[in-house]
Amino acid sequence: MSATDFAFDTFNAALVYDDVAQTLVRGLKFFDRTDLAPHMAAWMERAAGDVLADPRAVVVPVPLHRGRLFRRRFNQSAELARALAKRAGRGFEAETLLRIRATPPQVGLGAGQRRANVRGAFAVPDARSIAIAGRPVVLVDDVFTTGATLDACARALQRGGAVAVHALTFARVA
Repeated sequence: MSATDFAFDTFNAALVYDDVAQTLVRGLKFFDRTDLAPHMAAWMERAAGDVLADPRAVVVPVPLHRGRLFRRRFNQSAELARALAKRAGRGFEAETLLRIRATPPQVGLGAGQRRANVRGAFAVPDARSIAIAGRPVVLVDDVFTTGATLDACARALQRGGAVAVHALTFARVA
C-alpha cells in the first residue's frame, strides 16, 4: 500500500520503533504504566508539527473493542490521546470513534491480512458525528506498522464528517 492509498491526510510519528520505543510502548500497553503516557504525548506533540495548531482540531484515539477494553482495563491509545489533548489544549473525543466489530490481534499478519482484518471494524455513530463534523481530527495510536488500522479509522472519521484526518503515533516500525 503506497502512501497515497491511505485515507488520512498526514502522518507523523515521534520515534522509530526501536528498543527504547518498544520498551515504552510495552510498558504502557501491557504493564499498566499509564504514568508514561504524558511523557510519550510530549514527544508526540513535538512530532505533530502544525496539525494541532487549528483550534477546531479534536483528538481521537484508535478505539479498542469493548471486550478487549474490559480485559486490558484501559486503552493505551486513549491514554496517549488524552495526554496529548491536554498538552495541546484541544478537545478529546474518546467516544466518537467506535470499534464496532471485535478483530483478532494484528500481530503476525501481513499488510493485506491487516487491511482485511480491520475493514468495517470502525464507525462514528450518528449521534457522535457532531463532535467531528467540519473539524480536523488528530487520530492517535501507539504504533504504526502497516497503517491498516489508521486507514480504516480515517475512513470512518471521514464518513462521520471530519474535514481532515491527521494520523499521529508514538512510534513507527521502520
